[in-house]
Amino acid sequence: MAGRIANSFALVKASANVLRLDKELMVFPLLSGVATILVTASFIAPIFMVGPEIFAEGADASYLAYTWGFLFYLVQYTVIFFFNAALVGAALIRLDGGDPTVGDGLAIASKRMGSILGYAAIAATVGMLLRFIAERAGFLGRIATGLVGMAWTLTTYLTVPILVTKDIGPIDAIKESVAIFKRTWGEQVVGNFGMGFAVFAMGLSWTIVSVALVVGVVSLGSIPLVVLACAVMVLGYVFLALFASALNGIYTAALYRYAMTGDVGLFDSQIMGNAFRPKK
Repeated sequence: MAGRIANSFALVKASANVLRLDKELMVFPLLSGVATILVTASFIAPIFMVGPEIFAEGADASYLAYTWGFLFYLVQYTVIFFFNAALVGAALIRLDGGDPTVGDGLAIASKRMGSILGYAAIAATVGMLLRFIAERAGFLGRIATGLVGMAWTLTTYLTVPILVTKDIGPIDAIKESVAIFKRTWGEQVVGNFGMGFAVFAMGLSWTIVSVALVVGVVSLGSIPLVVLACAVMVLGYVFLALFASALNGIYTAALYRYAMTGDVGLFDSQIMGNAFRPKK
């Protein structure tokens, strides 16, 4: 366990070193976050304008609700996958020794827009099917659909970098991601969870610091200072979310590159090997 934790922080450090060279990589999760908020607002606003009772009952209402839900998933996934592709593409340029710009990443994602949209449609379909089954299944059925959803997430983990680097469709990209997962016993997931643990530790540390800051400011009895302290706390969480998303994109790019070529790039070979052990 101690080795896993140490390797997790080593992965974060290695990814952060890449991010230090290209701080603009944090722009992609920022754009993705803003875009997903706008998409969510655009789908929620009509419901408030017409009234939620439009989805209340009846076959037509149910059909409309699922159609609306599918369109929401489709647009959201398209936005998320697009900016993930841009981030991974830019990170791969850096790992190959280049000096990427935000424009480079967006150009890479734009070239693969058709495949990204197709992958988003597949992901939206899977998401809606799992939701449909979960709503009609019992307790054990919901657990089963949850496990299926987790399996889908894990086995399609490398689909985006595959779409970025290869001129293939979304179905072939998903098949290749599944094949890599099987070939490695899914060991790449250990590294991803490890990074999640490290980011969680940083988030917990920030929570402790920010709560102490807010409590200290409250004791002074100054409302402007309390507002300022709360704003700093929120901005800290926003920065941590962008930082974590950028690190995950960099790690995903490095992981796929290592899986396909055996080249660790700017990562330490032992660290990458611990996170990704080929099946024997």
